[in-house]
Amino acid sequence: MRYVGEARVRLRAVLKGLLTFIPGAVRILPRGRTGGTDSARYCYEVWMKHLTMLHAHGLESIPGVLAELGPGDSLGIGLAALLSGVERYYAFDVVRYSNRESNLLVFDELVRLFEMRAGRPSVGWPDYDRYLDGNLFPSHILSEQLLGNSLSPGRVERIRSSLLDPGSGDSMIVYMVPWSNERVMERGTVDAVISHAVLEHVTDLDATYRDLALWLGTDGMMSHQIGLVSHGITKEWNGHWTIPEPLWRVILGRRPYLLNRKPCSVHLDLLQKHGFEIVHLMKKHREDGVDRSRLSKRWRMLSDDDLTCSDVYLIAKKKRADRF
Repeated sequence: MRYVGEARVRLRAVLKGLLTFIPGAVRILPRGRTGGTDSARYCYEVWMKHLTMLHAHGLESIPGVLAELGPGDSLGIGLAALLSGVERYYAFDVVRYSNRESNLLVFDELVRLFEMRAGRPSVGWPDYDRYLDGNLFPSHILSEQLLGNSLSPGRVERIRSSLLDPGSGDSMIVYMVPWSNERVMERGTVDAVISHAVLEHVTDLDATYRDLALWLGTDGMMSHQIGLVSHGITKEWNGHWTIPEPLWRVILGRRPYLLNRKPCSVHLDLLQKHGFEIVHLMKKHREDGVDRSRLSKRWRMLSDDDLTCSDVYLIAKKKRADRF
């Protein structure tokens, strides 16, 4: 029965891929939700996690310029960053999911959460409670003085105005869809980059890490949470590594992205290649997936660590030129 269930899940993935070969189908097929950023509480939680973990591992102050890869259903994570004191936020996506109405709804709820000094809404991975105060709020980072300035009526209204006209000359928000290469951003101007459940979907990881290295200023930092699971394409969490290449190309179809299937070690190798130092690394391992005997030819050389690694959280820092 297990294999029957797996076959049904895989068949659905194949049929979805085949549909994309119909002219115009990619544009009209329902896109669905990208992972939760249409929820203000989710965005608040994600930003608090990345901010807190970055601060715990070397980020000395709120970054002036922040870039996010793959904001998804709203710009809520970046809006939470702006309400924390970030001065300029760049959002880069491949497909436009966000819209003005949903962004304004999320923004209003985020303002309320910050005014309440709300604690983190839920328990997730990685756990960062040890860095929070008794109310589960990062008051050691977001002090009353800092929030008094970042949440002042004039500044909140300026962020709202930026939402209405992102990309204008004095806007605090730049939303670029689709982004193509490093030339969309001036080199060395970004203080921090974040992504949450995004890098597993990026088609060209090598070029993306290269571009991030070009955008970041000296000692710029990145915080990435990466999910290495099959995202429902197979019934078993690591079953995507059992699919032969010809069948995988059918499943991918003509969609602009799906999964790149790259294991943890590839991310770490690319970070080193492009001049990053790993400051903090956490891995989640699972033993309930497919065993090595079922891997397709391309993935048979996966290490045991890669085969069982389902999630990665990492912080990386751009090396100084004299150390690169």
